[in-house]
Order: sequence, then structure tokens, then C-alpha cells
Amino acid sequence: MMKRNQSGFTLIEIAIVLVIIGLLLGGVMKGQELINSAKVKNLAADFKNTSLYIYSYQDKFRALPGDDALAASHVTGATPATTPASVLGNGRIDGAWDSATPSDESFLFWQHVRMAGIATGLTNINDAVGYPQRNTLGGLVGITNSISAADGYLPIANLKGAYIICSANIQGKFAKQLDIMMDDGATNSGSMMTATTDTPLIGDQAPAAVADPDDTTLYTVCMGV
Repeated sequence: MMKRNQSGFTLIEIAIVLVIIGLLLGGVMKGQELINSAKVKNLAADFKNTSLYIYSYQDKFRALPGDDALAASHVTGATPATTPASVLGNGRIDGAWDSATPSDESFLFWQHVRMAGIATGLTNINDAVGYPQRNTLGGLVGITNSISAADGYLPIANLKGAYIICSANIQGKFAKQLDIMMDDGATNSGSMMTATTDTPLIGDQAPAAVADPDDTTLYTVCMGV
């Protein structure tokens, strides 16, 4: 009688396949970790660079970008702000951090630093797509001051600083990593705080900071400088 050949995998072959699968999964996970780390570093750079833009412009023109009453003479083609109803040159960047009003100080901040050669980006304030400053996740980046929420500026309750820099559309897991990297590690205290992106102002109250952001929910992260 002829013996039938048995087919199948040996234990050694199965072990080799499992090792290869493990290595592939490990490589994918490590690659994703590196991508996430790069995103957080880019988000952190937005906050650091925006601070540098302020001080570089001040050094050059003795005025704040956006709040510069002599912007047109300091930088050829620059647009002086006419709103909100405040005095230009008062040493404060007025307007909501995410303002879409082309005459607001906070909106014109980006035009002034770009035209001064301090930052890169489009200077046409009528380009609603290309002009707004955005982070690596596609969220808006902006600046305002820390006066009361009754004036519509303060983006997160109890956040202090001469200037408030905000960055939107940030997942909770990145918000937590940012806070560890740049502040005290607590997203509801210190100079950097996190609030839900869609939380509106209620009366004269700014939205409260979130103590434990959900990893996948989108938030706005703001830092006082």
C-alpha cells in the first residue's frame, strides 16, 4: 500500500510566520508613534513661533503686529486695523483669536508679520482659503489678549498672559502630550489649557478648561505668553 504524503505547516514554520507578523505590527506601531510625535512637535512649534513673531515685530517697529497704527508705513502694502472698536497702538491685540473679520487686529496680525518678512504665508486678506494660519492638523492658529470674555476675546476661562495663542482641531491625545511638553502636564491649569472646540461663550463666561481630554475628541488648545 502506498503511503499518502501529509501536507501542512510545521511548528517551526508557524513560529517563523508569527515572528514576521509580530515584526510587521511592531514596525507599523513604531511608525505611527513617530508620525504622532512629529505632529505634536509641529503643534508645539506653532506656539513657540507665534511668540517669536510678536517679539521680532516689536523689536523691528516698536509696535505689535495687528495693533500697529503705522503698519502701512512700516510695511509696504500692510492694512491697518479698524476694528474692534479700540485704539490702535494700545499695546493689545484685540479681536477674537479665530476672527474672520479682515479689519480686526487679530486677523491682520498674520498679514503684518508676513509682510515684514518675519513669517511665511499669503498676505491677501481676502483669500479666505489660503490666508488663515493653520496647524499641521488643519485647525486654525490665532492670537488674542486675556481681557474678559464679556468682550468676546478670552477663549478659555482663567487663562492668563499678555497674549493668548490658540490652535484648534487638536485631538485630546495630542493636547495632553503638548501640555506635558510645554507646561505642567495638566490640561486645565497653568499657562496652557484645553477646551472643547465648539463650546460657545455663555454671558461673560469663557468656556472652562477640560481636565481629562478624550483621546479622539477635537479640542482647542490655548497658551498664555
